[in-house]
Amino acid sequence: MSDNKTYDPYEAFKNYSVQWEKQLNDMFYLWTNNPEFVRFTKMNSDANANFLEFIRKNQEFFANQLNIPTKNDLANVSKIAIQTEEKLDLLEEQIWSLSDSFAETNKEIESIVDVSREVIKVTKQLKTELTKTKKELVSTKKLNEELQEVKEELASLNGLKEELASLKDLMGTTKETVLVGEGDK
Repeated sequence: MSDNKTYDPYEAFKNYSVQWEKQLNDMFYLWTNNPEFVRFTKMNSDANANFLEFIRKNQEFFANQLNIPTKNDLANVSKIAIQTEEKLDLLEEQIWSLSDSFAETNKEIESIVDVSREVIKVTKQLKTELTKTKKELVSTKKLNEELQEVKEELASLNGLKEELASLKDLMGTTKETVLVGEGDK
């Protein structure tokens, strides 16, 4: 049998990229292993950093002159906005807790008002009962006075009864003496 190998483009691409990666790694290793290259890179990065600092300062200067916000200004504004949102959240929580406490206080006040209404109702009932009791007391005093009068009349009638009894006794003894005296004749 024959060895029929078909061409696989993915396999060829894979081999090509592995070789290319290996060559680049070798090249980077040679460059980074070289002290002159490291010194040159350090000088370039320092110069780049100085140049970027110079550009940043110039941008801030021109932005201040033109009254345009800078990146730092926007960052500060966003920090302040976040802090403001946090404070608003805290205030909202405090408002909710105050609202809850007001609701509880209102409930307590309503219960106190209900109790006060009951006290007023009971007080009115006691007042009407007091007036009734006063009227009854007045009528009781009148009855007591009338009873005193009846008692006095009864006492006077008892006195009359005793006088009548004594008169009766006197009359009975005079009648007996008269009868006894007639019998002697």
